[in-house]
Amino acid sequence: MPNANIHHQKAFNMLFFLEFWERFGYYGLQAVLAAFFVRQLGMDDAESFIVFSAFSAMVYGYVALGGYIGDKILGTQRTILLGAIVLMLGYALMAFAGTDKSLVFLALGLVACGNGIFKANPASLLSKLYEDDKSRLDSAFTMYYMAVNIGSFFSMILIPIVSESHGLTLGFTICAIGLVIAILNFVFFRYLVRGLDSPAGEKPLSFAKLGGVIVAIAIMTFLSAWMLTHLTIAHWLLTIIGLSVFFIFFKMIFQSRGAERSKMIAALILIVYAIAFFTLYQQMPTSLNFFAIKNVEHSIMGFNIANAEIFQALNPFWIMLASPILAWCYSHFGNRGTDLSMPAKFTLGMLLCAISFFIVGICGRFANEAGLVSAWWIVASYFFQSIGELLISGLGLSMISKLVPQRLLGFLMGAWFLTSAISAVLGGWVAKFTAVPKDVVNPLVTLNVYTDVFMKIGVCTALMTVIMFLTIPILNRLINKENEPEGQNSTAPCEE
Repeated sequence: MPNANIHHQKAFNMLFFLEFWERFGYYGLQAVLAAFFVRQLGMDDAESFIVFSAFSAMVYGYVALGGYIGDKILGTQRTILLGAIVLMLGYALMAFAGTDKSLVFLALGLVACGNGIFKANPASLLSKLYEDDKSRLDSAFTMYYMAVNIGSFFSMILIPIVSESHGLTLGFTICAIGLVIAILNFVFFRYLVRGLDSPAGEKPLSFAKLGGVIVAIAIMTFLSAWMLTHLTIAHWLLTIIGLSVFFIFFKMIFQSRGAERSKMIAALILIVYAIAFFTLYQQMPTSLNFFAIKNVEHSIMGFNIANAEIFQALNPFWIMLASPILAWCYSHFGNRGTDLSMPAKFTLGMLLCAISFFIVGICGRFANEAGLVSAWWIVASYFFQSIGELLISGLGLSMISKLVPQRLLGFLMGAWFLTSAISAVLGGWVAKFTAVPKDVVNPLVTLNVYTDVFMKIGVCTALMTVIMFLTIPILNRLINKENEPEGQNSTAPCEE
Protein backbone atom coordinates (compact mmCIF):
# COMPACT_ATOMS: atom_id res chain seq x y z
CA MET A 1 0.00 0.00 0.00
CA PRO A 2 2.77 2.56 0.79
CA ASN A 3 4.41 1.87 -2.59
CA ALA A 4 1.05 2.33 -4.30
CA ASN A 5 0.57 5.67 -2.56
CA ILE A 6 4.05 6.82 -3.58
CA HIS A 7 3.37 5.90 -7.22
CA HIS A 8 0.01 7.66 -6.97
CA GLN A 9 1.70 10.84 -5.72
CA LYS A 10 4.35 10.70 -8.44
CA ALA A 11 1.63 10.44 -11.09
CA PHE A 12 -0.09 13.48 -9.62
CA ASN A 13 3.22 15.39 -9.58
CA MET A 14 3.82 14.59 -13.25
CA LEU A 15 0.39 15.94 -14.20
CA PHE A 16 0.95 18.94 -11.91
CA PHE A 17 4.15 19.97 -13.72
CA LEU A 18 2.70 19.18 -17.13
CA GLU A 19 -0.07 21.67 -16.45
CA PHE A 20 2.41 24.13 -14.89
CA TRP A 21 4.52 24.44 -18.04
CA GLU A 22 1.59 24.43 -20.44
CA ARG A 23 -0.07 27.28 -18.53
CA PHE A 24 3.28 29.08 -18.23
CA GLY A 25 3.31 29.38 -22.00
CA TYR A 26 -0.33 30.36 -22.43
CA TYR A 27 -0.54 32.99 -19.69
CA GLY A 28 2.75 34.52 -20.76
CA LEU A 29 1.09 35.19 -24.10
CA GLN A 30 -2.17 36.36 -22.52
CA ALA A 31 -0.41 38.82 -20.22
CA VAL A 32 0.83 40.97 -23.11
CA LEU A 33 -1.61 40.16 -25.91
CA ALA A 34 -4.30 42.85 -25.53
CA ALA A 35 -1.70 45.59 -25.06
CA PHE A 36 0.33 44.09 -27.95
CA PHE A 37 -2.69 44.58 -30.22
CA VAL A 38 -2.79 48.28 -29.29
CA ARG A 39 0.93 49.09 -29.19
CA GLN A 40 2.24 46.92 -32.05
CA LEU A 41 -0.72 46.34 -34.37
CA GLY A 42 -2.31 49.80 -34.02
CA MET A 43 -5.74 48.73 -32.74
CA ASP A 44 -7.81 50.95 -30.45
CA ASP A 45 -8.97 49.70 -27.04
CA ALA A 46 -12.39 48.52 -28.22
CA GLU A 47 -11.01 46.56 -31.18
CA SER A 48 -8.28 44.96 -29.04
CA PHE A 49 -10.90 43.80 -26.51
CA ILE A 50 -13.06 42.22 -29.22
CA VAL A 51 -10.15 40.52 -31.02
CA PHE A 52 -8.76 39.29 -27.72
CA SER A 53 -12.18 37.94 -26.72
CA ALA A 54 -12.55 36.16 -30.08
CA PHE A 55 -9.16 34.52 -29.64
CA SER A 56 -10.03 33.50 -26.06
CA ALA A 57 -13.33 32.11 -27.27
CA MET A 58 -11.52 29.92 -29.79
CA VAL A 59 -9.01 28.81 -27.13
CA TYR A 60 -11.79 27.47 -24.92
CA GLY A 61 -14.38 26.75 -27.59
CA TYR A 62 -12.20 24.09 -29.19
CA VAL A 63 -11.69 22.19 -25.92
CA ALA A 64 -14.79 20.06 -26.41
CA LEU A 65 -13.30 18.89 -29.71
CA GLY A 66 -10.07 18.00 -27.93
CA GLY A 67 -12.02 16.06 -25.35
CA TYR A 68 -13.77 14.14 -28.12
CA ILE A 69 -10.45 13.37 -29.84
CA GLY A 70 -9.06 12.10 -26.55
CA ASP A 71 -12.16 10.03 -25.78
CA LYS A 72 -12.98 8.56 -29.18
CA ILE A 73 -10.14 8.90 -31.71
CA LEU A 74 -6.55 9.02 -30.45
CA GLY A 75 -6.80 8.43 -26.71
CA THR A 76 -6.20 10.82 -23.82
CA GLN A 77 -2.41 10.51 -23.57
CA ARG A 78 -1.66 10.78 -27.30
CA THR A 79 -3.94 13.80 -27.54
CA ILE A 80 -2.06 15.53 -24.71
CA LEU A 81 1.24 15.11 -26.55
CA LEU A 82 -0.17 16.29 -29.88
CA GLY A 83 -1.76 19.37 -28.30
CA ALA A 84 1.48 20.35 -26.56
CA ILE A 85 3.41 20.12 -29.86
CA VAL A 86 0.87 22.33 -31.65
CA LEU A 87 1.04 24.89 -28.82
CA MET A 88 4.83 24.98 -29.02
CA LEU A 89 4.64 25.68 -32.77
CA GLY A 90 2.13 28.47 -32.14
CA TYR A 91 4.34 30.31 -29.65
CA ALA A 92 7.37 29.86 -31.89
CA LEU A 93 5.46 31.42 -34.79
CA MET A 94 4.40 34.32 -32.54
CA ALA A 95 8.09 34.95 -31.83
CA PHE A 96 8.81 34.97 -35.57
CA ALA A 97 5.75 36.99 -36.66
CA GLY A 98 6.75 40.43 -35.35
CA THR A 99 4.11 42.98 -36.43
CA ASP A 100 2.93 41.00 -39.47
CA LYS A 101 -0.76 40.76 -38.65
CA SER A 102 -1.35 37.78 -40.94
CA LEU A 103 1.39 35.74 -39.26
CA VAL A 104 0.27 36.89 -35.79
CA PHE A 105 -3.27 35.67 -36.46
CA LEU A 106 -1.96 32.40 -37.92
CA ALA A 107 0.12 31.87 -34.77
CA LEU A 108 -2.90 32.62 -32.59
CA GLY A 109 -4.87 30.09 -34.62
CA LEU A 110 -2.22 27.46 -33.81
CA VAL A 111 -2.34 28.37 -30.12
CA ALA A 112 -6.14 28.16 -30.08
CA CYS A 113 -6.12 24.74 -31.76
CA GLY A 114 -3.29 23.43 -29.59
CA ASN A 115 -5.00 24.54 -26.41
CA GLY A 116 -8.29 23.04 -27.56
CA ILE A 117 -6.66 19.68 -28.22
CA PHE A 118 -4.67 19.69 -24.98
CA LYS A 119 -6.80 21.32 -22.30
CA ALA A 120 -9.44 18.77 -21.26
CA ASN A 121 -7.22 15.72 -21.36
CA PRO A 122 -4.81 16.15 -18.40
CA ALA A 123 -7.83 16.83 -16.19
CA SER A 124 -9.44 13.68 -17.57
CA LEU A 125 -6.33 11.70 -16.57
CA LEU A 126 -6.42 13.25 -13.11
CA SER A 127 -10.06 12.26 -12.62
CA LYS A 128 -9.19 8.68 -13.61
CA LEU A 129 -6.30 8.73 -11.13
CA TYR A 130 -8.79 9.46 -8.32
CA GLU A 131 -11.64 7.38 -9.71
CA ASP A 132 -11.61 5.08 -6.68
CA ASP A 133 -11.30 7.91 -4.14
CA LYS A 134 -13.94 10.53 -4.93
CA SER A 135 -13.59 12.13 -1.48
CA ARG A 136 -10.16 13.47 -2.48
CA LEU A 137 -11.27 14.96 -5.79
CA ASP A 138 -11.93 18.51 -4.54
CA SER A 139 -8.54 18.59 -2.83
CA ALA A 140 -6.74 17.06 -5.84
CA PHE A 141 -8.31 19.42 -8.37
CA THR A 142 -7.65 22.42 -6.12
CA MET A 143 -3.95 21.53 -5.95
CA TYR A 144 -3.99 20.83 -9.70
CA TYR A 145 -5.51 24.27 -10.22
CA MET A 146 -2.63 25.61 -8.16
CA ALA A 147 -0.27 24.35 -10.89
CA VAL A 148 -2.17 26.49 -13.38
CA ASN A 149 -1.63 29.54 -11.23
CA ILE A 150 2.00 28.92 -10.31
CA GLY A 151 2.77 28.67 -14.01
CA SER A 152 0.74 31.77 -14.86
CA PHE A 153 2.20 33.75 -11.92
CA PHE A 154 5.80 33.34 -13.07
CA SER A 155 5.01 33.90 -16.74
CA MET A 156 2.83 36.97 -16.06
CA ILE A 157 5.78 38.55 -14.27
CA LEU A 158 8.59 37.28 -16.48
CA ILE A 159 7.14 37.76 -19.97
CA PRO A 160 6.10 41.46 -19.58
CA ILE A 161 9.49 42.30 -18.00
CA VAL A 162 11.47 40.45 -20.68
CA SER A 163 9.30 41.88 -23.46
CA GLU A 164 9.72 45.42 -22.11
CA SER A 165 13.50 45.21 -21.96
CA HIS A 166 14.39 42.78 -24.77
CA GLY A 167 11.33 42.71 -27.04
CA LEU A 168 8.34 40.47 -27.52
CA THR A 169 10.25 38.04 -29.74
CA LEU A 170 12.23 36.82 -26.74
CA GLY A 171 9.09 36.83 -24.60
CA PHE A 172 7.21 34.57 -26.99
CA THR A 173 10.29 32.36 -27.42
CA ILE A 174 10.27 31.75 -23.67
CA CYS A 175 6.62 30.69 -23.96
CA ALA A 176 7.64 28.15 -26.60
CA ILE A 177 10.44 26.87 -24.37
CA GLY A 178 7.87 26.29 -21.62
CA LEU A 179 6.03 23.92 -23.95
CA VAL A 180 9.24 22.10 -24.84
CA ILE A 181 9.72 21.41 -21.14
CA ALA A 182 6.08 20.27 -20.84
CA ILE A 183 6.57 17.82 -23.73
CA LEU A 184 9.77 16.40 -22.25
CA ASN A 185 8.11 16.07 -18.83
CA PHE A 186 5.27 14.04 -20.31
CA VAL A 187 7.46 11.88 -22.56
CA PHE A 188 9.91 10.86 -19.85
CA PHE A 189 7.38 10.33 -17.04
CA ARG A 190 4.44 9.00 -19.03
CA TYR A 191 5.01 5.54 -17.51
CA LEU A 192 3.53 6.89 -14.26
CA VAL A 193 0.05 7.03 -15.84
CA ARG A 194 0.32 3.73 -17.70
CA GLY A 195 -3.11 2.11 -17.75
CA LEU A 196 -4.96 5.42 -17.30
CA ASP A 197 -6.51 6.27 -20.63
CA SER A 198 -9.73 6.38 -22.58
CA PRO A 199 -10.84 3.26 -24.50
CA ALA A 200 -9.40 4.77 -27.70
CA GLY A 201 -6.02 5.11 -26.02
CA GLU A 202 -5.96 1.44 -25.08
CA LYS A 203 -6.03 0.47 -28.76
CA PRO A 204 -2.98 0.52 -31.08
CA LEU A 205 -2.32 3.88 -32.71
CA SER A 206 -4.08 4.31 -36.04
CA PHE A 207 -1.84 6.40 -38.28
CA ALA A 208 -4.79 7.07 -40.55
CA LYS A 209 -6.68 8.64 -37.64
CA LEU A 210 -3.60 10.58 -36.54
CA GLY A 211 -3.11 11.90 -40.07
CA GLY A 212 -6.76 12.88 -40.27
CA VAL A 213 -6.53 14.80 -36.99
CA ILE A 214 -3.36 16.61 -38.14
CA VAL A 215 -5.04 17.65 -41.40
CA ALA A 216 -8.06 18.87 -39.43
CA ILE A 217 -5.75 20.90 -37.16
CA ALA A 218 -4.13 22.55 -40.18
CA ILE A 219 -7.54 23.46 -41.61
CA MET A 220 -8.79 24.78 -38.26
CA THR A 221 -5.62 26.85 -37.82
CA PHE A 222 -6.08 28.69 -41.12
CA LEU A 223 -9.82 29.00 -40.49
CA SER A 224 -9.16 30.47 -37.03
CA ALA A 225 -6.68 33.00 -38.45
CA TRP A 226 -9.23 34.01 -41.05
CA MET A 227 -11.98 34.37 -38.42
CA LEU A 228 -9.85 36.78 -36.36
CA THR A 229 -10.20 39.19 -39.28
CA HIS A 230 -13.92 38.33 -39.69
CA LEU A 231 -15.14 38.54 -36.10
CA THR A 232 -18.85 38.39 -36.85
CA ILE A 233 -18.38 34.99 -38.48
CA ALA A 234 -16.22 33.90 -35.53
CA HIS A 235 -18.99 34.77 -33.11
CA TRP A 236 -21.59 32.96 -35.18
CA LEU A 237 -19.38 29.88 -35.39
CA LEU A 238 -18.90 29.92 -31.61
CA THR A 239 -22.66 30.20 -31.22
CA ILE A 240 -23.18 27.18 -33.47
CA ILE A 241 -20.52 25.16 -31.60
CA GLY A 242 -21.98 26.18 -28.26
CA LEU A 243 -25.54 25.31 -29.23
CA SER A 244 -24.37 21.99 -30.68
CA VAL A 245 -22.51 21.00 -27.52
CA PHE A 246 -25.40 21.97 -25.28
CA PHE A 247 -27.83 20.15 -27.57
CA ILE A 248 -25.71 17.01 -27.16
CA PHE A 249 -25.64 17.67 -23.39
CA PHE A 250 -29.45 17.89 -23.31
CA LYS A 251 -29.66 14.71 -25.36
CA MET A 252 -27.39 12.93 -22.87
CA ILE A 253 -29.59 14.13 -20.01
CA PHE A 254 -32.76 12.78 -21.60
CA GLN A 255 -31.06 9.48 -22.42
CA SER A 256 -30.00 9.02 -18.80
CA ARG A 257 -32.20 7.85 -15.93
CA GLY A 258 -32.66 8.33 -12.21
CA ALA A 259 -29.81 9.76 -10.16
CA GLU A 260 -27.56 10.05 -13.22
CA ARG A 261 -30.07 12.36 -14.90
CA SER A 262 -30.51 14.48 -11.75
CA LYS A 263 -26.77 14.94 -11.35
CA MET A 264 -26.35 15.94 -14.99
CA ILE A 265 -29.17 18.51 -14.68
CA ALA A 266 -27.38 19.98 -11.67
CA ALA A 267 -24.13 20.06 -13.63
CA LEU A 268 -25.84 21.92 -16.48
CA ILE A 269 -27.23 24.57 -14.11
CA LEU A 270 -23.84 25.04 -12.47
CA ILE A 271 -22.26 25.42 -15.91
CA VAL A 272 -24.72 28.23 -16.68
CA TYR A 273 -23.72 29.95 -13.42
CA ALA A 274 -20.08 29.52 -14.39
CA ILE A 275 -20.71 31.37 -17.68
CA ALA A 276 -21.74 34.43 -15.66
CA PHE A 277 -18.62 34.16 -13.52
CA PHE A 278 -16.21 33.67 -16.42
CA THR A 279 -17.66 36.74 -18.16
CA LEU A 280 -16.39 38.71 -15.17
CA TYR A 281 -13.10 36.79 -15.12
CA GLN A 282 -12.44 38.00 -18.68
CA GLN A 283 -12.19 41.55 -17.34
CA MET A 284 -8.78 40.80 -15.81
CA PRO A 285 -6.78 40.69 -19.08
CA THR A 286 -8.96 43.39 -20.67
CA SER A 287 -10.72 46.20 -18.77
CA LEU A 288 -9.02 45.64 -15.39
CA ASN A 289 -5.64 45.39 -17.12
CA PHE A 290 -6.16 48.66 -18.99
CA PHE A 291 -7.49 50.29 -15.79
CA ALA A 292 -4.23 49.31 -14.07
CA ILE A 293 -2.22 50.75 -16.95
CA LYS A 294 -4.08 54.08 -17.08
CA ASN A 295 -5.42 54.78 -13.58
CA VAL A 296 -3.42 52.85 -10.98
CA GLU A 297 -0.21 54.14 -9.40
CA HIS A 298 2.69 52.06 -10.68
CA SER A 299 4.27 51.61 -7.28
CA ILE A 300 3.54 49.67 -4.13
CA MET A 301 5.36 49.51 -0.80
CA GLY A 302 8.06 51.77 -2.22
CA PHE A 303 8.71 49.54 -5.26
CA ASN A 304 8.19 50.94 -8.74
CA ILE A 305 6.37 48.69 -11.22
CA ALA A 306 7.75 49.41 -14.66
CA ASN A 307 5.07 47.50 -16.55
CA ALA A 308 1.50 47.68 -15.23
CA GLU A 309 0.62 44.44 -17.03
CA ILE A 310 2.41 42.72 -14.14
CA PHE A 311 -0.59 43.54 -11.92
CA GLN A 312 -2.29 40.58 -13.64
CA ALA A 313 0.09 38.32 -11.72
CA LEU A 314 -1.88 39.22 -8.57
CA ASN A 315 -4.52 36.73 -9.69
CA PRO A 316 -2.30 33.63 -9.65
CA PHE A 317 -0.40 35.01 -6.62
CA TRP A 318 -3.50 34.99 -4.44
CA ILE A 319 -4.58 31.60 -5.78
CA MET A 320 -1.18 30.10 -4.97
CA LEU A 321 -1.50 31.30 -1.39
CA ALA A 322 -5.10 30.18 -0.98
CA SER A 323 -5.04 26.85 -2.84
CA PRO A 324 -3.29 24.78 -0.13
CA ILE A 325 -5.53 26.30 2.55
CA LEU A 326 -8.72 25.53 0.66
CA ALA A 327 -7.47 22.07 -0.31
CA TRP A 328 -6.85 21.33 3.38
CA CYS A 329 -10.30 22.68 4.30
CA TYR A 330 -12.00 20.51 1.68
CA SER A 331 -10.22 17.37 2.93
CA HIS A 332 -10.64 18.22 6.63
CA PHE A 333 -14.32 19.12 6.53
CA GLY A 334 -15.03 16.53 3.85
CA ASN A 335 -13.77 13.76 6.13
CA ARG A 336 -16.09 15.09 8.85
CA GLY A 337 -19.03 15.40 6.48
CA THR A 338 -19.36 19.14 7.12
CA ASP A 339 -17.91 20.56 3.88
CA LEU A 340 -19.96 23.10 1.92
CA SER A 341 -21.90 21.64 -0.98
CA MET A 342 -20.77 22.39 -4.52
CA PRO A 343 -23.66 24.85 -5.18
CA ALA A 344 -22.82 26.68 -1.93
CA LYS A 345 -19.17 26.97 -2.98
CA PHE A 346 -20.20 28.37 -6.36
CA THR A 347 -22.48 30.91 -4.64
CA LEU A 348 -19.75 32.03 -2.24
CA GLY A 349 -17.39 32.43 -5.19
CA MET A 350 -19.87 34.70 -6.98
CA LEU A 351 -20.33 36.79 -3.81
CA LEU A 352 -16.59 37.35 -3.54
CA CYS A 353 -16.51 38.35 -7.21
CA ALA A 354 -19.22 40.97 -6.55
CA ILE A 355 -17.14 42.39 -3.70
CA SER A 356 -14.09 42.61 -5.97
CA PHE A 357 -15.93 44.85 -8.46
CA PHE A 358 -17.45 47.00 -5.74
CA ILE A 359 -13.88 47.68 -4.55
CA VAL A 360 -12.68 48.99 -7.93
CA GLY A 361 -16.03 50.72 -8.37
CA ILE A 362 -15.63 52.91 -5.28
CA CYS A 363 -11.87 53.46 -5.49
CA GLY A 364 -12.32 56.47 -7.77
CA ARG A 365 -13.56 58.50 -4.80
CA PHE A 366 -10.07 58.17 -3.29
CA ALA A 367 -8.06 59.07 -6.39
CA ASN A 368 -5.37 61.75 -6.26
CA GLU A 369 -5.51 64.99 -8.22
CA ALA A 370 -3.99 63.30 -11.25
CA GLY A 371 -6.77 60.70 -11.42
CA LEU A 372 -4.64 57.82 -10.12
CA VAL A 373 -5.62 55.42 -7.32
CA SER A 374 -3.41 53.49 -4.94
CA ALA A 375 -2.28 50.07 -6.15
CA TRP A 376 -3.73 48.59 -2.96
CA TRP A 377 -7.22 48.93 -4.43
CA ILE A 378 -6.44 46.59 -7.29
CA VAL A 379 -4.52 44.28 -4.93
CA ALA A 380 -7.69 43.95 -2.82
CA SER A 381 -9.94 43.54 -5.85
CA TYR A 382 -7.78 40.77 -7.26
CA PHE A 383 -7.76 39.04 -3.87
CA PHE A 384 -11.54 38.66 -3.72
CA GLN A 385 -11.90 37.81 -7.40
CA SER A 386 -9.13 35.20 -7.17
CA ILE A 387 -10.65 33.41 -4.19
CA GLY A 388 -13.98 33.47 -6.01
CA GLU A 389 -12.29 31.99 -9.06
CA LEU A 390 -10.78 29.24 -6.93
CA LEU A 391 -14.23 28.32 -5.63
CA ILE A 392 -15.82 28.18 -9.09
CA SER A 393 -13.22 27.61 -11.79
CA GLY A 394 -10.93 25.62 -9.51
CA LEU A 395 -13.74 23.22 -8.58
CA GLY A 396 -15.46 23.11 -11.96
CA LEU A 397 -13.50 20.10 -13.18
CA SER A 398 -14.09 18.33 -9.87
CA MET A 399 -17.81 19.07 -10.22
CA ILE A 400 -17.88 17.53 -13.70
CA SER A 401 -15.95 14.48 -12.47
CA LYS A 402 -18.41 13.94 -9.64
CA LEU A 403 -21.66 14.53 -11.49
CA VAL A 404 -21.21 12.95 -14.91
CA PRO A 405 -20.56 9.30 -15.80
CA GLN A 406 -17.02 8.28 -16.74
CA ARG A 407 -18.03 7.32 -20.29
CA LEU A 408 -18.89 10.99 -21.01
CA LEU A 409 -16.10 12.58 -19.02
CA GLY A 410 -13.80 13.89 -21.76
CA PHE A 411 -16.61 15.42 -23.80
CA LEU A 412 -18.29 17.07 -20.81
CA MET A 413 -15.01 18.44 -19.52
CA GLY A 414 -14.77 20.04 -22.93
CA ALA A 415 -18.29 21.39 -22.42
CA TRP A 416 -17.10 22.88 -19.12
CA PHE A 417 -14.31 24.75 -20.90
CA LEU A 418 -16.81 25.89 -23.51
CA THR A 419 -18.31 28.08 -20.76
CA SER A 420 -15.08 30.09 -20.92
CA ALA A 421 -15.45 30.42 -24.69
CA ILE A 422 -18.96 31.81 -24.42
CA SER A 423 -17.88 34.04 -21.56
CA ALA A 424 -14.89 35.32 -23.53
CA VAL A 425 -17.20 36.83 -26.13
CA LEU A 426 -19.55 38.22 -23.49
CA GLY A 427 -16.59 39.51 -21.52
CA GLY A 428 -15.24 41.31 -24.57
CA TRP A 429 -18.53 43.10 -25.04
CA VAL A 430 -18.64 44.06 -21.37
CA ALA A 431 -15.07 45.36 -21.57
CA LYS A 432 -16.06 47.52 -24.56
CA PHE A 433 -18.10 49.70 -22.18
CA THR A 434 -14.78 50.81 -20.64
CA ALA A 435 -13.08 51.51 -23.98
CA VAL A 436 -12.01 55.08 -24.65
CA PRO A 437 -10.82 56.64 -27.94
CA LYS A 438 -7.08 56.64 -28.66
CA ASP A 439 -6.84 60.40 -28.19
CA VAL A 440 -8.29 60.29 -24.66
CA VAL A 441 -5.31 59.93 -22.32
CA ASN A 442 -6.42 62.08 -19.38
CA PRO A 443 -6.65 59.77 -16.30
CA LEU A 444 -9.36 62.00 -14.82
CA VAL A 445 -11.58 61.12 -17.79
CA THR A 446 -10.78 57.40 -17.97
CA LEU A 447 -11.17 57.00 -14.19
CA ASN A 448 -14.86 57.89 -14.30
CA VAL A 449 -15.46 55.55 -17.23
CA TYR A 450 -13.83 52.55 -15.54
CA THR A 451 -15.27 53.00 -12.04
CA ASP A 452 -18.81 53.58 -13.30
CA VAL A 453 -18.76 50.34 -15.32
CA PHE A 454 -17.14 48.37 -12.48
CA MET A 455 -19.80 49.53 -10.01
CA LYS A 456 -22.58 48.43 -12.37
CA ILE A 457 -20.88 45.04 -12.80
CA GLY A 458 -20.76 44.72 -9.01
CA VAL A 459 -24.50 45.34 -8.70
CA CYS A 460 -25.35 42.80 -11.41
CA THR A 461 -23.05 40.22 -9.82
CA ALA A 462 -24.66 40.73 -6.40
CA LEU A 463 -28.10 40.08 -7.93
CA MET A 464 -26.75 36.90 -9.55
CA THR A 465 -25.44 35.81 -6.14
CA VAL A 466 -28.93 36.13 -4.65
CA ILE A 467 -30.39 33.94 -7.41
CA MET A 468 -27.69 31.32 -6.87
CA PHE A 469 -28.27 31.34 -3.11
CA LEU A 470 -31.99 30.67 -3.57
CA THR A 471 -31.30 27.65 -5.80
CA ILE A 472 -28.84 25.92 -3.43
CA PRO A 473 -31.47 23.60 -1.85
CA ILE A 474 -32.82 22.57 -5.26
CA LEU A 475 -29.38 21.75 -6.62
CA ASN A 476 -28.41 19.85 -3.47
CA ARG A 477 -31.47 17.63 -3.87
CA LEU A 478 -30.57 16.91 -7.50
CA ILE A 479 -26.96 16.13 -6.63
CA ASN A 480 -27.79 13.88 -3.67
CA LYS A 481 -30.57 11.94 -5.33
CA GLU A 482 -30.04 8.19 -5.20
CA ASN A 483 -31.14 5.57 -7.71
CA GLU A 484 -34.42 3.81 -6.99
CA PRO A 485 -34.23 0.12 -6.03
CA GLU A 486 -34.01 -2.17 -9.03
CA GLY A 487 -37.38 -2.91 -10.52
CA GLN A 488 -39.12 0.27 -9.37
CA ASN A 489 -40.03 2.55 -12.27
CA SER A 490 -36.83 1.64 -14.05
CA THR A 491 -36.89 1.67 -17.81
CA ALA A 492 -33.20 1.02 -18.27
CA PRO A 493 -31.06 -1.85 -17.10
CA CYS A 494 -28.76 -1.19 -14.17
CA GLU A 495 -25.12 -0.64 -15.03
CA GLU A 496 -22.41 -2.36 -13.08
